[in-house]
Amino acid sequence: MRIAVTGRNGQVATALIERAAAAGHTVIAVGRPELDLAEDGDATAVFAAVKPDVIVSAAAHTAVDKAESEADLAFAINGRGAGRVAKAAAALGVPVIHLSTDYVFDGSKPTAWVETDPVAPLGVYGASKLAGEEAVLGSGARAVVLRVAWVHSPFGANFVKTMLRLAETRDRLGVVADQIGAPTSAFDIADGILAVAANLVARPADSALEGVFHMGAGGPDASWADFAEAIFAGAAARGLKVPAVDRIPTSAYPTPAKRPARSRLESSKLAGVHGVVLPDWRGSLELVLDRLEGPRSAAPEGVA
Repeated sequence: MRIAVTGRNGQVATALIERAAAAGHTVIAVGRPELDLAEDGDATAVFAAVKPDVIVSAAAHTAVDKAESEADLAFAINGRGAGRVAKAAAALGVPVIHLSTDYVFDGSKPTAWVETDPVAPLGVYGASKLAGEEAVLGSGARAVVLRVAWVHSPFGANFVKTMLRLAETRDRLGVVADQIGAPTSAFDIADGILAVAANLVARPADSALEGVFHMGAGGPDASWADFAEAIFAGAAARGLKVPAVDRIPTSAYPTPAKRPARSRLESSKLAGVHGVVLPDWRGSLELVLDRLEGPRSAAPEGVA
């Protein structure tokens, strides 16, 4: 397959390029200056030059707190920008796979979220991503929306890299223990995308492959504090200095944007339709820790 992906330097795009190459596929990253999702206009010519079999829409304004003060930019990129990508896919007659988020939900459900649950984003980021879902699904393209959550990798800014960086200078860390989800490796997401893309290419007339799907990691529920403790256990096993974790409530770590309390995504629909089941997040974390080298910097998420 020949795949065009937006989000040139993002975690998922970077992982997708690596995983696709290993599987014998070609991925071409499309981004600024050729494609600026914050700007309006027809993106068809940009993608036509790539000649893709599938377009993966992975670019996004992902700074959750900054989005509260940058609403126009967030909606331009996450909403209208996603729509532009999907309209280009429709014009070229190729399917589009769009990445969305657990933040389209308010987090109030005590069990895992399914695709048919009502959406009710708590902040600008979630609302802008929901606008993107609607734009993609209404574009006329053969579209798949994959909702993912708690993404981490050896690339970019993420919770794992933040924890390892802070561990170098801190003896104790307060980490939020009342937000629940499932950490998800960008490598696992990339593998899932490749499987979905292969299905779309192989079965162009099968409309059951299209629509909204949740793609969450396997394994037990985890809070940010649980995730931090797993990171530090892995770091300690690799001979690194690790701090103690103090489990704190969300109220002790105020942020501009409100986070959903429960973000676990039920992914049985994806398994049944596309045959994609992501592995246990704990094993995937070990693989990410094995890969991490060099400076580790990121904006903290749920850390005091």
